[in-house]
Amino acid sequence: MTDLMETYIENRHLIQPNDTNNYDMAHGGNVLKWMDTDGALAAMRFAGQTCVTARMEQVNFVQPIPRGDTALIQAYVYKAGETSIRVRIKAFRENPQTGETELTTESLFVYVAIDEDHKPSSVPALTVGSEEGERLREQALSAEAELSNGR
Repeated sequence: MTDLMETYIENRHLIQPNDTNNYDMAHGGNVLKWMDTDGALAAMRFAGQTCVTARMEQVNFVQPIPRGDTALIQAYVYKAGETSIRVRIKAFRENPQTGETELTTESLFVYVAIDEDHKPSSVPALTVGSEEGERLREQALSAEAELSNGR
């Protein structure tokens, strides 16, 4: 069994000129790539094996990330099935000098653990052993419920 907090990943990506669109803001495709990569890292930490992206739920771009800021990506596993792993992923605009953050993008991703033959493989049970882990899990389940209700 793996605890939710053991799957928590936080990464930062400095928004450079090559990462931007015509408006000098982070290109949405780059933000999605970073979210997918960091989500996969959380899923692999949970499963202890290779995981591939199976689905992205609705992706909400709340606001852009300007060049010179960092994209702060947070990802963690909040639910697991037989072979599937659900990961909550949020991106924030972060001022690298002050640490001030604002939510920019969020989604729920589903990954599948695979074996050496690229076939789906069983994953362990998810445990939640802390108040912080329970708070994160409840937030993710609430976001999942909102999506299924047509948010």
